Amino acid sequence: MAGIRSPLQPLPRLLLLGVLLLGVLVGASPAALAITAPELRGQRAVQDLQPDMHGRNLRQQEFLKATLDGFDFSEADLRGAVFNGSSLRQANLQAANLEDVVAFASRFDDSNLEGAVLRNGMLMQSRFRGSRIDGADFTDAVLDLPEQKALCARASGTNPLTGVSTRESLACRP
Repeated sequence: MAGIRSPLQPLPRLLLLGVLLLGVLVGASPAALAITAPELRGQRAVQDLQPDMHGRNLRQQEFLKATLDGFDFSEADLRGAVFNGSSLRQANLQAANLEDVVAFASRFDDSNLEGAVLRNGMLMQSRFRGSRIDGADFTDAVLDLPEQKALCARASGTNPLTGVSTRESLACRP
């Protein structure tokens, strides 16, 4: 029996060799195949930011637990961006495109959201105290009910890009 070899013994070695060869062919080392934690990806994105991001393309960027107080994101393309746990107090988001944004537990207190598009935004547990929302479009955005009611109390204007009134987009009662 000592001389008998199973035909399956070379299989694990072949699989390992195949994985390593594939890594070499695509130019990746095994370490490069690791997934970066979201918090680290978010920190890397924040390092590239300056306080003046007016009109910049920031689509699908991640700003996790970021302090962006007072930053100028006016007219920026932030579609699909992630701001989870971030602070955007006194930020200028005027006329910014925040469609499909994810901003869970973020603070927009005293920020300028005039004319911003927040369609389909996931804004649960986010706060907008004192923010200016004239002409903002919140169509199909997900907000906590108390926050939605607070926004309705001061909602006015029509979004210049979408033509939707802020009150209508928030489903405010007449």
